[in-house]
Amino acid sequence: MSGKIGGAGRELTVRLKTARKRTTSSSRWLQRQLNDPYVAAAKREGYRSRAAYKLLEIDDQHHILRKGARVLDLGATPGGWTQVCVARAGAGKVLAVDINEMDAIAGAQFLQIDFLLPEAPAQIRAVLGGGVDIVLSDMAAPATGHKMTDHARIIALCELAYAFACEVLAPGGSFCAKVLQGGTEAKLLVRMKQMFTKVRHVKPDASRAGSKEIYVLATGFKGAGVKANPDG
Repeated sequence: MSGKIGGAGRELTVRLKTARKRTTSSSRWLQRQLNDPYVAAAKREGYRSRAAYKLLEIDDQHHILRKGARVLDLGATPGGWTQVCVARAGAGKVLAVDINEMDAIAGAQFLQIDFLLPEAPAQIRAVLGGGVDIVLSDMAAPATGHKMTDHARIIALCELAYAFACEVLAPGGSFCAKVLQGGTEAKLLVRMKQMFTKVRHVKPDASRAGSKEIYVLATGFKGAGVKANPDG
């Protein structure tokens, strides 16, 4: 399955009747969902979220989910990315981790754990049978509506995921995580370039138009023995 979606003819626009108790923002969100082709495609093709198409596009372009790779999906709930990982990397090679519950996905294992706990890296290696080849993170903190706050929070999540990836990745491994454009991720990118042979930004078509959402993709992990300069 490719990350691109298609369709013939003009898409019909669904207009939402605003309920008296519904806020303006929730009405906008509902109408956007109803008219989003990726939402429709996810329902049609059995994906748990439209986010699956973001990972499909990233993998179509950069081929990180090779068959047999051991994949760790951080913050996996509801499981759209996990579904893609199983399809691309193979059953039994994918571990989804989240502090929230997640319905089972055939071919994937699930750990309900806070990945920041000291025991988390050892548990993950035990489940996957060694070092991880790919660490993915589509995590995002709940939006506050304040741009600077939201940007800082998602960058903080990315930094935590990156630090964890450096603990569990096998040499040559890859890391992909969501960030928001805004400039303060520059220091993180400098540190990542010390630990990976290639670091780039990726903007899938499935990311909504006008969204500041973007993904950082780092490949060729140099190994835990490499010491990065925290100041870049």
